[in-house]
Amino acid sequence: MNKSRLEAFSDGVLAIIITIMVLELKVPHGSSLSALKPLIPVFMSYLLSFVYVGIYWNNHHHMMQMVKKVNGKVLWANLHLLFWLSLFPFATAWMGENHYDTWPVVMYGCVMLMAATAYFILESTLKKLHGPDSEFADTFGTSLKDTVSCLLYVIAIGGSFISSWIGIVCYILVAIIWFIPERRVEKKIA
Repeated sequence: MNKSRLEAFSDGVLAIIITIMVLELKVPHGSSLSALKPLIPVFMSYLLSFVYVGIYWNNHHHMMQMVKKVNGKVLWANLHLLFWLSLFPFATAWMGENHYDTWPVVMYGCVMLMAATAYFILESTLKKLHGPDSEFADTFGTSLKDTVSCLLYVIAIGGSFISSWIGIVCYILVAIIWFIPERRVEKKIA
């Protein structure tokens, strides 16, 4: 199967996710700058999630540059990833609206961890399809960034029961780690 429909569908879903998230930013009732103050947690949650969606889009785009073919398993693995990404608006809004209370921050971390797991499953499914000696398999594999990210998500989820700010800091650290796309993919594409 050709990968173009998978890419187009994924791009469309990610665009809708960003649109839904921005719609959660409600216009304040007042014209002074102080009217914006209650929206700061909501905006900061949106900003963090926007960066995450951008990271997933960038990495998905880079990964698809290396893909030569897809099959039904890949389509389902991609849908699995999109499912978890589609929960970003809910987790983002809940966390922002509740000013980073424990359970919303824990839920945010669970969604992030599951999205990371789904991305790993998609990558693994593509590696299996392309074969162990393929350029795809040579380019992708578990990296230190993957391991550190999952560890930070687990710390964030557990640490949020002590202080939700432990979770927030961990989520920001993961975003910083992944802000620059995988260099190994860019090297292969070049």
